[in-house]
Amino acid sequence: MLLRQYSDLELLEAMKQNVNKAFDVLFERYWSTLYSTAFYYLKDADAASEIVQDIFLRIWGKRHDYEIRSFRNYLTAAARYHIYKKLKARKAIALSYIADYEEVKLLQKSVNEGEEKLYRLELENTVELSLKQLPKRCREIFILSRNKHFSNEEIAQQLNISRRTVENQLTSALHFLRPLLR
Repeated sequence: MLLRQYSDLELLEAMKQNVNKAFDVLFERYWSTLYSTAFYYLKDADAASEIVQDIFLRIWGKRHDYEIRSFRNYLTAAARYHIYKKLKARKAIALSYIADYEEVKLLQKSVNEGEEKLYRLELENTVELSLKQLPKRCREIFILSRNKHFSNEEIAQQLNISRRTVENQLTSALHFLRPLLR
């Protein structure tokens, strides 16, 4: 009896009759597709392999209970569920108990404070050098807006220009600065 010729639904029915070979045929038919899908999203061979095994173990264990109409669709949904579950578990943040939170907070601050100050100074220098490359009026508007915290209306009144011109100049400045600051 060549089971490879049978459809998925016929093989599922055979599995319900405890025909191990039917399960083997379904596994051979779909394991590489499931593995490739899981690996594509997870980029982890062990996790992808684990997902495929979990899916097929559950199918075998519940073969008498399942009423599957489309085996391919069932596998797609099961794989999606397992992949989402793995991705969510990766994003979860491990919590740990800390007896004296204030002590940890002080340690973190002393370790990172110097590095943060250097980073801030470097960023300020980069912005300052980049601003020098802007046209004079554009630079002036940007400084009034960002450093002196003037509203667009106040800048327009002070420089005797329209509010729309202020908005356009700020947009130009931001378009110029964003790539440089990345």
